[in-house]
Amino acid sequence: MKSLAFPVVCMAAIVVASNVGVQFLLADGYLTWGAFCYPLAFLVTDVTNRLYGPEKARKVVLFGFATGLACSLVGTQIMGEFGPLVTWRIAVASGLAFLVAQLTDVAVFRAFSERPWWKAPLTSTLVGSTLDTALFFTIAFAGFLAIPAAWGDVSWAQEATAVGPLWVGMALADWAVKLSVALAALVPFRLITRRAQAVV
Repeated sequence: MKSLAFPVVCMAAIVVASNVGVQFLLADGYLTWGAFCYPLAFLVTDVTNRLYGPEKARKVVLFGFATGLACSLVGTQIMGEFGPLVTWRIAVASGLAFLVAQLTDVAVFRAFSERPWWKAPLTSTLVGSTLDTALFFTIAFAGFLAIPAAWGDVSWAQEATAVGPLWVGMALADWAVKLSVALAALVPFRLITRRAQAVV
């Protein structure tokens, strides 16, 4: 497990930073600072997958999931201006989206691992990011889901916008950031993996 110490710490730091960052709104509430740091979790997963294989990458994902779960549980106990900083609905959405998206990333990366170096990280991150965005925003904010109102009021997210309900616009903005980070992350992915493999 020593070889996983660094990726585990990196994943935990990204998850904690993302959970703190979502409290700070940008772009009239369509984005948060968390939207910019969370996609780096895919970089950690992909680098781990390339250097240590899918089994260890899944272990890093599970550490990240446990960290996120702990952050969500703490957030449900901290009261903000409009109630708990994290509602149960958001906590469930966040945990489920993270786990499904990251584990899918691991599987897709493995499927493309024999292709040119950039195809596995780019394809797996695009698929994982799309799943993450779709699952999180639908579960957290969609008005058509029969989720108990006590788990969190989402009436504000149903406000009509040019692209549909507000939560859809938020999801599209978040997805655009994830795609941008996925492209940018190819540079550190290549540098880290080449250097690590050269050392080995």
